[in-house]
Amino acid sequence: MSSTQPRPVYVIGAGPGGLAVAAALRARGVRAVVVEKSDGVGASWRGHYARLHLHTTRRLSALPGLAIPRRFGRWVSRDDVVRYLEKYAEFHELELVTGVEVTRIERAPAAAGAGDGAGAGGGAAAGEGPGWLLHASGGRVLAGRAVVVATGFNHTPRLPDWPGRDTYTGALAHASAYRDPKPYEGRDVLVVGAGNTGAEIAVDLAEGGAARVRLAVRTAPHIVRRSTAGWPAQRTGILVRRLPVRLVDRLGALTAKVSVPDLTAYGLPRPESGLYSRVRQGAIPVQDVGLIAAVRAGTVEPVAAVEAFDGAEVVLADGSRITPDAVVAATGYRRGLEGLIGHLDVLDERGRPLAHGRRTPAQAPGLYFTGFTNPISGMFREMALDAEKIAKALARRLGVRAEARRAAAHLPDTGLRPVDPPA
Repeated sequence: MSSTQPRPVYVIGAGPGGLAVAAALRARGVRAVVVEKSDGVGASWRGHYARLHLHTTRRLSALPGLAIPRRFGRWVSRDDVVRYLEKYAEFHELELVTGVEVTRIERAPAAAGAGDGAGAGGGAAAGEGPGWLLHASGGRVLAGRAVVVATGFNHTPRLPDWPGRDTYTGALAHASAYRDPKPYEGRDVLVVGAGNTGAEIAVDLAEGGAARVRLAVRTAPHIVRRSTAGWPAQRTGILVRRLPVRLVDRLGALTAKVSVPDLTAYGLPRPESGLYSRVRQGAIPVQDVGLIAAVRAGTVEPVAAVEAFDGAEVVLADGSRITPDAVVAATGYRRGLEGLIGHLDVLDERGRPLAHGRRTPAQAPGLYFTGFTNPISGMFREMALDAEKIAKALARRLGVRAEARRAAAHLPDTGLRPVDPPA
């Protein structure tokens, strides 16, 4: 079976980045199909801990074409983010296919024509190139004009291979498995990692009934107030991100002395490196949602970094040993792109895309990425901006004319076909 319509642009991932790109493409008359391995939009947000709220304001976190409802408040909760993403997909009438995982992306052979066995037909537009083949679950092979990868910044949990980790007799879990403090009531808990996730989980545990909470810190984080006199830290991030790094470092140090108390006596000294220097290295400041008060009250105790495990004990970098009942490792994530596109030579040594936003790799034209940075100006905001830029670049690349953009026709054939059940 073939279609008279051109092959779609495939967007991999139905999180905020993928949905935003799909909506922006549709508004320009470019057919986009979102392919999501889970059973609904916003899968990563559904899996976050219950306490989580956006650290960016409602007004500066909306995706293209739909505001976040005022009733969700200034700092939008996890559940309301999911509600917004569901409404966003419905409002923009996005073509969304769930329960299908794309496992590998390859350049289509130059001779690839109207049919590919997956029901996606139509030839390539002039100057478009042969396009892409997507290998997906169930043996599907999908042909696309272009591909936007939006599988998420926090994709694959990263758990350090600490010596003795596998023989630890306490409970060890990555922060991705943490939902709420109830399972830890009355227990001695060590949280590893002083980023935003680790800091917030530590506070959640202290407020939720854990008997003792310690926070293992390798590098002292920069801590900023989420909002000062009504002015959100995000707006400052937007204003300073184009300024020289040294200047922002100085401004950050001055602001910290005025707005953030010195916690050195509590085991959490001020950072030695500048705030923006750390941002450029990938370390976003910790927004204070209770950490300062908890550290000063002694309900969250900073300790040295984890070096190893030894039976029931955790060995810290200062040589001390502690015996917590449970360890929650807020040790970050990997992008997890190696299996999908590692063979295309489009990733750097840390597994991050070499190109991002409207830029497409020279060796892989027509392959776009969004949501793989963690900017100081806010991830949702930057994904919204990227979506418009990617859509504009793709519409130009695919030769979509103004009348097609105005029509923005809904084309329901996704090119996905049921897989025949085994005999």
